[in-house]
Amino acid sequence: MNAMKKMRQRGKSGRLILTAVIVLFLLTQTTAVFAQKLSGVGTSSAAFLKIGVGARALGMGEAMATQATDVTALFWNPAGLASLQRMQILLNHYDYLADMQFEFAGFAIPVQNVGTFGFFFSYLGMPDIERTTVTMPDGTGEMVSAYSFAAGISYARALTDRFSIGGTAKMIRETIWHSHAGGLAADIGIQYRTFFKNLRIGMSISNFGSDLHMDGRDMLVQHDIDVTSNGNNGNINAQLSTDEFPLPILFRVGISANLAKDFLGLEGHDLIVAVDAIHPNDNKEYLNVGAEYIFRQMVALRAGYRQLMLEDSEGGLTLGMGLRVKMLNTEVIFDYASIDFGVLDKQNKFSLILSL
Repeated sequence: MNAMKKMRQRGKSGRLILTAVIVLFLLTQTTAVFAQKLSGVGTSSAAFLKIGVGARALGMGEAMATQATDVTALFWNPAGLASLQRMQILLNHYDYLADMQFEFAGFAIPVQNVGTFGFFFSYLGMPDIERTTVTMPDGTGEMVSAYSFAAGISYARALTDRFSIGGTAKMIRETIWHSHAGGLAADIGIQYRTFFKNLRIGMSISNFGSDLHMDGRDMLVQHDIDVTSNGNNGNINAQLSTDEFPLPILFRVGISANLAKDFLGLEGHDLIVAVDAIHPNDNKEYLNVGAEYIFRQMVALRAGYRQLMLEDSEGGLTLGMGLRVKMLNTEVIFDYASIDFGVLDKQNKFSLILSL
């Protein structure tokens, strides 16, 4: 009887996985169609949506399709939220490139027999700069601001003890001076723990949504509709029409294994190796690879490599470490990562997770 029950469970899991894979495959093909409209690298909008969160993920080379099983799954793969047993809060601050600041705050709470709900807010901003014009190259005295933000809600559920699925709906907005662009997008993902040595498989598609185009007061201009005529009104009100650009859609498929626990049978040690294949709509395909060693769920050492096999890549080696401390009924997880950005040198990243 137990054998028949296990066979039925595996059959059910297989059908669920097949359905989810078909959905993700169809979304990926739609992504490929949208990608044909692009003229090259860097032509998508809202590029801040590609900035990774969580120093653990960054230290492992962003190979997180299968390993995002905490609150950082809000960004990497919403299906991973189903693994949460306790409420978690993520606080993430980066001094990003070119004096920009990146903030990410996330919150996830599991509800028994219902699933896990999550909420997040991300923000990329820069210091105000003085506006210049052709006639006033030294500045007009007016300050110009620019920023981008996204906010979203996620839901994930474990359909079996090995298979989970999740999704995210988000609002996106970019602003520069008096102009802005906004839209809606969605993420969807699955994670599956196989019966062979608990090998993990994960897939996700991120930022699938509407194209963005700039609009606002800055689009109003004065125009002479006939410069060859004299005496006509040279200050006719006109509205600039800006092009639309797609969001940076990312399709991830990954595999990972815990070599120490599931292959070598070592207790108190974890040695995780993960590989993700990334298919973006505004670049060529590449690999992210990462490894993590954890001693007694307290101290972690990490290494990885971003954008492997990508031509003209600015990715590179990543290193990191983590510390998990229990205080009363709260777990505090502190992570650090060092990331190589090629010609833009290295960046140090920190993140804090509270598990309540």
